Amino acid sequence: MKIATFNINGIKARFEALTDWLREFRPDVALLQEIKSVDDGFPHEHFEDMGYRVQTHGQKGFNGVAILSRLPLEDVTRGLPGDAGDEQARWIEATVIGDRRAVRVCGLYLPNGNPAPGPKYDYKLAWMARMETHARALLAQEMPLVLAGDYNVIPQDQDAARPEAWRQDALALPQSRAAFRRIVHLGFTDAIRARLPQPGLYSFWDYQAGAWEKNNGIRIDHLLLSPQASDLLVDCGIDTAVRAGDKPSDHVPVWITLDA
Repeated sequence: MKIATFNINGIKARFEALTDWLREFRPDVALLQEIKSVDDGFPHEHFEDMGYRVQTHGQKGFNGVAILSRLPLEDVTRGLPGDAGDEQARWIEATVIGDRRAVRVCGLYLPNGNPAPGPKYDYKLAWMARMETHARALLAQEMPLVLAGDYNVIPQDQDAARPEAWRQDALALPQSRAAFRRIVHLGFTDAIRARLPQPGLYSFWDYQAGAWEKNNGIRIDHLLLSPQASDLLVDCGIDTAVRAGDKPSDHVPVWITLDA
């Protein structure tokens, strides 16, 4: 079971790029962020014609998450528990029925938090605290679990080409990194780092200042695996070449393969 996370930065702008990637790399499950579309505006039929089941949690103009799956989906839920007043579309989860076992997948678009300090950063930390609580509850079910998405967190200095440039940014502030570690320390494995410990691995390059050409990137798209999912990990990777395509997102897909 190949599971990928991809912040597409707008389904309208990235329609062709997403289609090309799906055709070439053929993930079984694609967890998308920043679809920037209401549910009715997402091109369901196009991706269904490609063999994908489509579930969305959209929002007009920004945010929005989706699941595309070649495999059956059950128990689809939308929204991160813990704040009934939070209307931002940043979380979707479902159980994927694989050939040998079921896997619970959660697609997330964690708040950016800038400028920090300020209300947006307070929202980011509160959102991460809610995520920690929910992740703890999901772990208690003791089934393979994958938390995948754009975390907007640079976990360590080695996850940035120029770590000094991010010292005061919400993505790398000590409180953000500590909140990320608290989630990981519940018992999750950072899939990429478990198999690819070397520096120089990034999933985002800004559109400005020639960041892609200079490889001035950061790693902020992560797949965290529960112990049951980690035991099934076969392979993982980052589809870096997608960033050099036509009209690319500023993120690239990150993926894992599970024996499921």
